Amino acid sequence: MATKYEGRPTLQAVPMLARETVYVGVDIGKHKHVAGFVSKTLLERHGRFEACPAFTFEQSREGFRALIERIQSLVPLTQVYLIFEHTGHYHRALEQYLLELDMTVYRIHVQKRPTGLMKTDKRDALGLANTLYAQLELGVQVADKTQLVRRAVPASETAAQLRGLTRHRYELSQESTQRKNKLTSLCDEIFPEMTVLFKDPNREVALAIREKFPTPQVIATASMSALREVRVGRHPSDSKLLELQRLASQSIGTKDPARLRGLVFEQHQLVKELRLIQHHIQQLDTEIESIIERSREGQILMSMGIGPISAATSIATIGSIANFEKPSELRSYFGWAPVEDQTGISRNRTSLTPRGSRVMKRTMYLITWQVLRHHDSEWAKLYERLVPRMCAYDERTQAYVGRGKVLGRIAGQLVGMIYALLRKDYETLSHLAPGAKPPDPMLYDPEIHRRHRAGEYRSMKPGTRPRSLIHQVPKA
Repeated sequence: MATKYEGRPTLQAVPMLARETVYVGVDIGKHKHVAGFVSKTLLERHGRFEACPAFTFEQSREGFRALIERIQSLVPLTQVYLIFEHTGHYHRALEQYLLELDMTVYRIHVQKRPTGLMKTDKRDALGLANTLYAQLELGVQVADKTQLVRRAVPASETAAQLRGLTRHRYELSQESTQRKNKLTSLCDEIFPEMTVLFKDPNREVALAIREKFPTPQVIATASMSALREVRVGRHPSDSKLLELQRLASQSIGTKDPARLRGLVFEQHQLVKELRLIQHHIQQLDTEIESIIERSREGQILMSMGIGPISAATSIATIGSIANFEKPSELRSYFGWAPVEDQTGISRNRTSLTPRGSRVMKRTMYLITWQVLRHHDSEWAKLYERLVPRMCAYDERTQAYVGRGKVLGRIAGQLVGMIYALLRKDYETLSHLAPGAKPPDPMLYDPEIHRRHRAGEYRSMKPGTRPRSLIHQVPKA
């Protein structure tokens, strides 16, 4: 509010660059961030982007406010575009703060620094701002898609809930596998013959036996009633328990008492750790399935035959489907986009992009096989139809080889279907009036899919597009 002094109103500060857009690059740090400012006027004034102004601020609410005040001294907030590299987790608090202010935020993959150039936080921040200025203001195109800036859209409520849960579940699964591998190696040293009866020495009944009877000597001298106490249901049978004792009495496992004592102690701890991890994974699965069943995105993906855990991983990875302008961007982000490698006539091959989310590439592979297990589904029929067309036939093995090409084709179409249905639901919700009840989500309909593939599905009105977005999936 203006005040009067000697009969005249006090002059208010006017932003010095009020008629142009300012591009702000932020170099993210653990405790401090550096913001670099680039615009047409600033470049004309300083000559090169490295000489443009920069501002250091703390990773705190006071620091974030100081950044906003510094920006407002140049231009209004509606004329600012910000960018930072998508790395680690230190950027998330700042990103959330900026999005709450309805500011336009962009992300970019971690950029490779030129060899021999000294790294400074100021240069990195100004380099990011200059990259954003070049692509948005000047329209410069980049050959490397990792240098392409992408607008950050807040994750949906479901994705925000699932992001931490799915990541934690993935980490626990990795730890579970590590402990199983270690327990298998201990079994090979303590009692290698156990795998004759138990192909997987880490199953529940096998672990119960190993925990209560840790060495072959203990198993061989145990009573039958004691062995029966570790059964899971009716397994193992009395005949298998007798065979187990016979194998234990002739075991070639280590006999060194000192070494055996250390192995048994380690095995006991690993069994306890494995069971705790498995219990936590079960709790996570229950929570994730509950979230998926209540969410619109989860209902859409599960209608395609995708399991709840795979659906949760997909939703958490996507965040918001508005982050992707077309299906090809989602395929590339999932790591299922084709890349051609061609040099004259000496080399010409196509493979999957090495980029993309590593977790999602693995998850999409499992999703594809999951939907192909249903032999009466349209995906399984498509697979059977494409194998003879795209794969070579090996007379020696009497089988088709190179089925990975077909798998990649179907995975790409699945990603396109996911994009089409999620995008349709996003647009439906974004056009709802405030307070209006949203309609039920459009789910995958196998009958409509079949009619599309057979060329039978037509729109109700001539010249209009079908209501379903299944048509976006290319025909085989």
